[in-house]
Amino acid sequence: MTTQGERLKNIRRKLGLSQAELGEKLGFSKQYLSNIEADRNLMNNDKLVKLLVDFNVNINYLLAGVGEMFNTPTSNEDFRNSEMISLIDEALKRHGLIK
Repeated sequence: MTTQGERLKNIRRKLGLSQAELGEKLGFSKQYLSNIEADRNLMNNDKLVKLLVDFNVNINYLLAGVGEMFNTPTSNEDFRNSEMISLIDEALKRHGLIK
């Protein structure tokens, strides 16, 4: 089974972005992204939301390796940041990543 960091690396590669490019889009350095991909650091909720929303990443894939890498867009799928953060918090708790 892959780790969250490995899944993030797979997402980044699928998007065709370098660590520096994705880091810039998410607001942190190449080194910090490298540490996340190596499972030495975890991404904070704000950056996680940005990744999920801006790149249409499937939260279940990123956190648990379940499902497709990217969500299929639907016309009814319009989350505000606060709603997305609540969903992410619930998923992080469910997967034992936060209390």
